[in-house]
Amino acid sequence: MRNHKAFLFPLCLTFTLIFAAKSGAAESPPLRKIRAAFSSLSGSMAPPWVAHEAGIFRKHGLEVEVIAMPSGIEGMNALIAGEVNFLQIAGGTTVSAALGGADVVIIATTIGTFVQNLVVRPEIANAEQLRGKALGISRFGTSIDTGARIALRHFGLVPEKDVAIVQIGAIESIVPAMQGNRVQAGILSYPSINRAKKLGHRVLLDISALGIAYASTGVTTRGKLIRDDPDLVRRYMTAQVEAIARLKRDKAYAMSVMGKYLRTSDQEILSETYEIYVQKHLTKVPLPTVEAVNSVLDELAGRNPKAKEQDPRKFFDDSFVRELQASGFLDSLYR
Repeated sequence: MRNHKAFLFPLCLTFTLIFAAKSGAAESPPLRKIRAAFSSLSGSMAPPWVAHEAGIFRKHGLEVEVIAMPSGIEGMNALIAGEVNFLQIAGGTTVSAALGGADVVIIATTIGTFVQNLVVRPEIANAEQLRGKALGISRFGTSIDTGARIALRHFGLVPEKDVAIVQIGAIESIVPAMQGNRVQAGILSYPSINRAKKLGHRVLLDISALGIAYASTGVTTRGKLIRDDPDLVRRYMTAQVEAIARLKRDKAYAMSVMGKYLRTSDQEILSETYEIYVQKHLTKVPLPTVEAVNSVLDELAGRNPKAKEQDPRKFFDDSFVRELQASGFLDSLYR
């Protein structure tokens, strides 16, 4: 009998511990399953890649399916349709959609200027030789389209009059179009710029050198999500800023993740892409600003009269980034 009791006690204890463990697991809230999209194969899109690959989304209670979109137009359509919850995209595409009546809002600006180059075929020696030629972009209404117009006007050329602007589709398709002489120039971001240079094409203008404050890349969501589920937005933005810190602190890891998404193992290309986007232009505190959104409105006003005299504050909500800043969380990431 004594041996029977001695057997029962550890057995009962085992069942108790298993039950307790299961009960504890049941108390942990399940991960929120959501979808987030990025709108180009560019180093500017790295924060959600790292948040996903490093488990940062999961750390903040999110199971995020990260989806590639061929351009900002397709990405915006998916966001408006509710197919994705968050979108890494240019501020210009967001503001343009909002002017058209879409309930979309910028909640972060991760890159606040144009990190683009006007790249031309080898036989183009100067901007004047672009007259009568064609310049490739991804889609009309994207930041690549805006960059094209700014670059041409910088050289005194009238977009679509002096130089044709041709939609190619995805940004990575522009270099092949230049190679085939379908277009004689293109607006490119990294790593497409590196690839174009290796093929003998020339950079005619580094648009970032113009120093234009512009909501170039950031995070957009639906206004309804902000109103109905601010906790989800807060969690997503917390993961986003933590991913930015990981990018800035860990070049080797950042390059490995960027290589996976950009589909390249070329260390020279990855290193240059990292230094330009992450170290030089990616902001630690990704606040949307009146100045950067106002530049978007000024550019859109030439094509859309609704953009004139609009209050830029209507198009962004900086409260989530400001909360992270005020709480000390952002500073803690860099200690």
